[in-house]
Amino acid sequence: MLTRLIAFAGGLAAIALVVPDLVSNYLDRGESRSPPQASASATPATARYAGDKAVVLEADRSGHFVGTFRINGRSEAGLVDTGASTIAINASAARRFGIAVGNLSFDARAQTANGIVEAAHVSLDRVEIGGISLRNVEAMVLPDKALSGMLVGMSFLSRLSSYRVEDGALHLVR
Repeated sequence: MLTRLIAFAGGLAAIALVVPDLVSNYLDRGESRSPPQASASATPATARYAGDKAVVLEADRSGHFVGTFRINGRSEAGLVDTGASTIAINASAARRFGIAVGNLSFDARAQTANGIVEAAHVSLDRVEIGGISLRNVEAMVLPDKALSGMLVGMSFLSRLSSYRVEDGALHLVR
């Protein structure tokens, strides 16, 4: 039983870390699109703010949910992934969020599309989208080559009162 649970958890972790590469490849194909970092200050057209504690993200053409999050006060596009156990950010994004990457202990391992990489556990002071704001949210920092954008996983989602997919939209409620 424990072996099955470990294998299942490992499989989920591997899938969660592959998705950002797929999204990055999708975003890179659009010649008129800016990279997520360049467009992070603008709210994506797919986001609707449904009151002070609710956000609705429309699925993009590939069925992914991407929104503009504010991490430690800085805007960043993030792909929401219910299969990811935590928020995953690359080292460049971590620096933009005020995290001293050089002082981190990269003693964790993460499975990505490019293989196993070292990662560092961090706590993000504040994660926001629309009127939803959470403090002290767990995250992992990965090398830039292993992760091209930000992945928003269960360390954020599990602290909401609810989240659901309905009619092609992801509903987040605090």
